[in-house]
Amino acid sequence: MPFASSETSLAAPNGVSGWYALYTRHRHEKAVAHILASKGFETFLPLYSAARKWSDRMKVLSLPLFPCYVFLHGGVDRRMDIMTTPGVHAVVSNAGQPAAIPATEMDAVRRAVESGSRAEPHPLLKCGNWVRVKNGPLAGVEGILVRKKNLHRLVLSVEMLGKAVAVEVDAFLVDQLSAPIPTFTAPAT
Repeated sequence: MPFASSETSLAAPNGVSGWYALYTRHRHEKAVAHILASKGFETFLPLYSAARKWSDRMKVLSLPLFPCYVFLHGGVDRRMDIMTTPGVHAVVSNAGQPAAIPATEMDAVRRAVESGSRAEPHPLLKCGNWVRVKNGPLAGVEGILVRKKNLHRLVLSVEMLGKAVAVEVDAFLVDQLSAPIPTFTAPAT
């Protein structure tokens, strides 16, 4: 199961509502998503598979791409229903108001998960080449191209959370964009 969601569409209808992040108790993301979905909320919990080895066995687990976060489409006006859900700590906010996540970022994460490509959590990077996938299931998705163990990965970010996801891509399927990500340069002393 690549993701848990009460709906698969991540586009905000006519811009009326957006996507929001809920900060959850550690390892309670699946329960929070399930409870909120049963309350009628549209949730999105992108998952990835990871092999874990114990002393006596090996097991493949389905883990959240964004640990301690569940995404919610609209519905933040039902704050009491959200905050009384076991495992929810807070709605990610800016200046006391729920902070909307750009639909393009959420759509990129959804498409990466649904593409069947191997995805995994990745630290958010501010350097590298900004690229756009030319064709295939991720066509049009933009991110940072990085190399890890002789494989190329496209890093997709959710800036507001300071988190990112890396998905394997063929380097021949991407075009470098002319506008690189701005990098911070320290002032000369």
